[in-house]
Amino acid sequence: MGTDATSAPAVTGLAVPPGTSVDPKLALALNVHASPGVYALLLGSGISIASGVKTGWGIVEDLVARVATAHDPDNPEAGAQAAADPEGWWAKNFTDPLGYSSLLEAVAPTPSARQAILDPYFVPEDGEEATDKAPTAAHRAIARMVKRGSFRVILTTNFDRLMERALEGVGLSPQVVSRPEQIDAIKPLPHSQITIIKLHGDYADLQQRNTVTELDTYPEAQQDLLNWVLDNYGLVACGWSADWDKALVRAVEGTRSRRYPLFWSTYGALGTEAKRLTAQHSAAVLQGMSADELFTDLERRLEALDRLSAPPISRDMAVAQLKKALPDPVKRIELNDLVMQTAFAVVSASTRERHPLTGPVFAESVQRYRADSDILLHLLANGVFHDDGTHDELWVRSLDRLARIRNSYTGSFNDVLEGLRHYPSLLATWTIGVAAVLARREELLATTMTRPTWTTLWGRTEQQPPAVYLNPYRVIPGDLAELVPPPPQQRYLYPQSRLLRQEVREPLRRVEPDDAAYEAACNRFEFLASMIAIDAAAEGRREPWAGEFLLGGNWGYEQGLAGAVQQEITPAWPLLQAGAFGGDPDRATKAYADLVQWKKQNHRGF
Repeated sequence: MGTDATSAPAVTGLAVPPGTSVDPKLALALNVHASPGVYALLLGSGISIASGVKTGWGIVEDLVARVATAHDPDNPEAGAQAAADPEGWWAKNFTDPLGYSSLLEAVAPTPSARQAILDPYFVPEDGEEATDKAPTAAHRAIARMVKRGSFRVILTTNFDRLMERALEGVGLSPQVVSRPEQIDAIKPLPHSQITIIKLHGDYADLQQRNTVTELDTYPEAQQDLLNWVLDNYGLVACGWSADWDKALVRAVEGTRSRRYPLFWSTYGALGTEAKRLTAQHSAAVLQGMSADELFTDLERRLEALDRLSAPPISRDMAVAQLKKALPDPVKRIELNDLVMQTAFAVVSASTRERHPLTGPVFAESVQRYRADSDILLHLLANGVFHDDGTHDELWVRSLDRLARIRNSYTGSFNDVLEGLRHYPSLLATWTIGVAAVLARREELLATTMTRPTWTTLWGRTEQQPPAVYLNPYRVIPGDLAELVPPPPQQRYLYPQSRLLRQEVREPLRRVEPDDAAYEAACNRFEFLASMIAIDAAAEGRREPWAGEFLLGGNWGYEQGLAGAVQQEITPAWPLLQAGAFGGDPDRATKAYADLVQWKKQNHRGF
């Protein structure tokens, strides 16, 4: 049998005593993180409410109403009358006591008949939403925490299979115990990745326990297993009222030791029995939280503690982690945390101590900003190129976080160094834009040129889109000879363009190893960014992202870049579909014409 005391989980880690000033949510996270696998979950019907699956008694009430309707077909009120007092109606018409098992035996004596009757209560039917009768956010969060090793035992009074489905959704096959005769053959609980003990049985069995009489005692083998779990594991109870399950109440009440704190979550007020049990065990009570809120919050806190204790990951490890998480819906939160925490690290490093706003430090600060942004640029290059659009909002949120570096200022500053605080945003936007061109997802390019907006800090404040406030000539002005030394006896016409192409080349090398193809993508990005900038800027300040795309060999009116873009301006153009130029082809055509005119007037090599 799987309850050999020698297999009990070891007592390790910290225990934050309930009743202290520590927030119970924080105490729960700290204890579960410190002692993975030694807390069992006790899940009641409250965890499944959001799924729309009925409780066992709810199904009994519904089936009694259906039996009554068929029993007295001439009485249109028969079903409603029986549903109002199922036990009373049953006692008047049948000799056997009412219960889930006896009811099913009466209305569906064969396994196939039972399956046909029960499936509509647990399996979505045609016409129902995909979320109906499906695992809830709480089930899914628990499954992910099981996969990470936080929990290994789940006690549940529910007989639905939502928890099993959620675990299967993350690639786990749970050991399920729903009948007493299964217990002798189970793997010892600490040796099983996850065991679900269904105290009231499984919906397809005839050994369900739902009535007050059925819930008064458990079979001996099940009682022994339950007692062992309660003696050897901590307990996190959620969605269980303790009002009806007398055998389970006595088991919790009779627990001999509490090696770990008891955590009890309730959405509303505790009932009489729950108050007595929580007081007896000095439980930490988490009030006012739904099951979805409790377990998603716990998962978020555990992940934060992981990040605190984990050593910084290398660039290659970060990219490998991103590629693994990118196509997996289950890892959506992990991907979000990876990208946003990396962006936050860039923001955190942008202090006045590391990046002074006065003094002859321009070149040094440019190099430091690039070094601080290195891991993020690699994540954005690979993420945007390999994404199918599912995570576009994540890439935009990372830009929003970077833009906050320049949200305020204090003390004295040099205008150039103060404006340089947007350099990480410019590097990231350039990376996303070129990756979007390479991946043929230019609708994302349009988005990153229009969001997130930034509010100017002095004078008449105004909100500007990235196409305006990240214009390279605003962020990194000057000849930049110290940063991009030109060949002897030569100079770069567009040093900002040359610097950005060099700085972002290495992050994008994995997705485009061919240098010529990379340069062509940079040309197209600069061309499109310039059109959006000219359209978005106020009259009289319409400046393109002047760069190497303007050079004769790159421009090309008929067969080259300019001619291709001109032909693309139709209502179906992805940039228009994404909202650039207000979605108006006429505005896009005007922006194109204005860019051509600017080139004629300003580019020496025209």
